[in-house]
Amino acid sequence: MKYQIAIIGGGPAGYTAAEAAGKAGLSVVLFEKRSLGGVCLNEGCIPTKTLLYSAKVYDYAKHASKYAVTVPEASFDAAKIVTRKSKVVRKLVLGIKAKLTAHNVNIVTGEATVIDKNTIKCGEETYECENLLLCTGSETFIPPIPGVDTVDYWTHRDALDCKELPASLTIVGGGVIGMEFASYFNSMGVKATVVEMMDEILGGMDKELSALLRAEYAKRGIQFMLSTKVTQIENQMGCITLYCEPAEGGMMTIQAEKLLMSVGRRPVTKGFGLENLNLEVTERRCIKVDEHLQSSVPGVYVCGDLNGVSLLAHTAVREAEVAVHHIIGKEDAMSYRAIPGVVYTNPEIAGVGMSEEALKAAGIPYNTVKLPMAYSGRFVAENEGVNGVCKVLTTEDGTILGVHMLGNPASELIVMAGMAIEDRKTVEDWKRYVFPHPTVGEIFREL
Repeated sequence: MKYQIAIIGGGPAGYTAAEAAGKAGLSVVLFEKRSLGGVCLNEGCIPTKTLLYSAKVYDYAKHASKYAVTVPEASFDAAKIVTRKSKVVRKLVLGIKAKLTAHNVNIVTGEATVIDKNTIKCGEETYECENLLLCTGSETFIPPIPGVDTVDYWTHRDALDCKELPASLTIVGGGVIGMEFASYFNSMGVKATVVEMMDEILGGMDKELSALLRAEYAKRGIQFMLSTKVTQIENQMGCITLYCEPAEGGMMTIQAEKLLMSVGRRPVTKGFGLENLNLEVTERRCIKVDEHLQSSVPGVYVCGDLNGVSLLAHTAVREAEVAVHHIIGKEDAMSYRAIPGVVYTNPEIAGVGMSEEALKAAGIPYNTVKLPMAYSGRFVAENEGVNGVCKVLTTEDGTILGVHMLGNPASELIVMAGMAIEDRKTVEDWKRYVFPHPTVGEIFREL
């Protein structure tokens, strides 16, 4: 069987590439060993946001009196929340399959192995291709902490299927995944502790806004242990005990009923014959790609987490489009200038472009404008007693370099900021647009 494009991995990069290539009239085969949608749809982006929305609705119910609404004895059913999450995932997986089928993509379920750049083997079948796209995604990284393999810890996958909530939970890692689960379990009444080696949570986000988010969740009862290293883990009388070294020295212990390990993810590079391609790698041992996502071997493209540039689903989607466009001869190139980052806590935090920390490190002069989200009437109407911040970083002439927001719905508003940064717009350009009133997005006109 011969195809114009063979794709290994059915996550956001893989299924986007398959659909785009199918629409363009190319013959496509897509290999996926588990479920279409990859980690993002089945174990990451979508299921976590489904749980978090249930938590947000519960939060609104608990605090409905702020809005002059009475909700007597608000409660939740954790098992039904998980069931709804699974239902949402199934529906979306079927939707992806239907779209791919409609564009004549041959979906092969099984473990694919690369023999060479034009040959793939899956099961007993061999497939030939003119172009190969590698979209194998990433996997959870578990650090080699002494004793970690002796305790029954959770990964994000286990936490997503938690139908009986623990009384207490320790989360190792204060990044995006750790904070989203901390938010969820805190809303559900679980006593949560977050242990982070760095001096602030959400290392990739704006430090000032990350600190404000941490302060908000500290008020809600989450304990944060920053600049703290976990040196050993063990079971003690039905609890999981962490031995930790704080930055100031000494030793302390943290105990909880459950432990969630969420220190990060790493690209999947083993198990599918990648070594048979002899691809050039970067200094960080990631696969080197050009602006078209093509590797050092012509006809071999690497999209999504596997290239190690930006381990985000929306980045993978755009990379896949660029790769397919290059294959069909359509002018396009990948830009990483304005990749949004979002943490779906409540409130949300989002950023795009350069941060103050990055600008300082690069020696780039900049101006900072910070506005309270209360400048938006819509925000005040919908966020009783809640504060938020919109921070915009610009050049001397007003060109927008970075935007960072704390407050709902930052995940939706950050799109406008990303478009402005990608197109090198100025603050004055923003002010020429007519925003509907009242919207939270009007905050951008207040600069």
